[in-house]
Amino acid sequence: MTIDQATGIKAQSYQQWIDGNACDAASGERFTRSSPAHDIVVGDYPLADVADTDRAVAAARKAFDTGPWPRMSGAERSRVLFRVADLVETHKDQLVLADVLEGGKPITQVRAEIAGAIDLWRYAAGQARSQHGESNSSLGPHMLGLTTREPVGVVALITPWNFPFVILSQKLPFALAAGCTVVVKPSELTPGSALRLGAILNEAGVPAGVVNIIVGYGAIVGQRLAEHPNVDMISFTGSTAVGKGIVRASAGNLKRVALELGGKNPQIVCADADLDAAADAVVFGVFFNAGQCCNSSSRLIVEKSISEEFLARVEALTKRVTVGDPLDEATKVGAIVNQNQMDRILGFVSGARSDGAKVRLGGTRMETAKGLFMTPTVVSDVTRQMPIATDEVFGPVLSTLTFEDLDDAISIANGTHYGLSAGIWTSRYESALKAGRELSAGTIWVNCWMDGFPEMPFGGMRESGIGREQGPHAIEDFMETKSVLFHQGPRANLWVPAAGAGRQ
Repeated sequence: MTIDQATGIKAQSYQQWIDGNACDAASGERFTRSSPAHDIVVGDYPLADVADTDRAVAAARKAFDTGPWPRMSGAERSRVLFRVADLVETHKDQLVLADVLEGGKPITQVRAEIAGAIDLWRYAAGQARSQHGESNSSLGPHMLGLTTREPVGVVALITPWNFPFVILSQKLPFALAAGCTVVVKPSELTPGSALRLGAILNEAGVPAGVVNIIVGYGAIVGQRLAEHPNVDMISFTGSTAVGKGIVRASAGNLKRVALELGGKNPQIVCADADLDAAADAVVFGVFFNAGQCCNSSSRLIVEKSISEEFLARVEALTKRVTVGDPLDEATKVGAIVNQNQMDRILGFVSGARSDGAKVRLGGTRMETAKGLFMTPTVVSDVTRQMPIATDEVFGPVLSTLTFEDLDDAISIANGTHYGLSAGIWTSRYESALKAGRELSAGTIWVNCWMDGFPEMPFGGMRESGIGREQGPHAIEDFMETKSVLFHQGPRANLWVPAAGAGRQ
């Protein structure tokens, strides 16, 4: 561990977790991560390769095929998962700091994320003992049918850099509740909290091999997990382009695939809405996590008759958004994750200018002594064909379009290949109901934005994903249904007549 003398920030050294043991990569290679907000090294990690991936899969396979975890009762698994939640709460400060330093996220935001993750672990723990099959006694007097629910097997979880711990917690506890064994590959940009979880799982009593955590590049480790013949399911959160690649790579053994992908999410603001509340939600929705969020409401679709008035409210609030050091309790918007992402965001803004859009606020990198920070940006005069209106920017950039009537607004909202989430602000029940029915998105928010609960399913339509996380059926993604049929009494209607039976 090293300490930066100027900031007092400690650089942590980590190990990966394979078969219940903390270990280095087989190659001995390591890599470092610098904080995008402070320009100093904050973590040192083992760099996994194909050999480590195969070791992790083999451990998970053995734990599933011969170990105790899949054979425990739901109540036993539930007790372990509750202990994990309690230990996460005990060690939350370490987890928070890892996500803040590696990702550049505001500390107040990360605290809320870790609290939400703890809630997810407890919710999944309850689901562990609620699974059951069915019986069918209507198949005839000599037949009884049963269905059983069984874990799907070895699951690979590939998680992104933007919400490191909470997205892992949307997947892992549900897979464990089902009785699966797991290989986790967090992003190499923000792996610290996932690696810390290995020790927590071990302390909670999760058996060796049930959860294996390795860090490596997607093109090597992610690719190997996607194509590995001993992985039964892969759950991935990230970009749509990478998700498509995972589907192709998974075809070798037709493994089950669950994907939570990108979004180009609209907030529709009608003239009859509570405009102050809507403006605050629009600013929150696009600048939360510096816009590096699949649920970012990067498109404002506002009724034309109020567009200038509403944009004035949005601009006034945007100017009050505090951008800066994520360790500062007052910070609302932290750093951009790396230079490549900064260049991508600025490229979208430059392209919008060239296309005739107007950059009303921001649009530039902030001039600071250290770190990657961008000014919150508001762009108007956007048309629905512009890339800034159709493609995922993944930065603090709001694109503004206008509409004449609700049919027009819904047409604009549905005018991308994404379908993750959407929202509408209105005081009219009829408008809200129409939007709920006709918007093509997995989640529709009415007079709110990004409110989420473990009880509510989350996932996308179209190119925003496959499957649902959270909610009462989240565990089912990690389970198979098996039919068992019992025959009672002597077998009738023999296919091959008994010896000596005469022909009628």
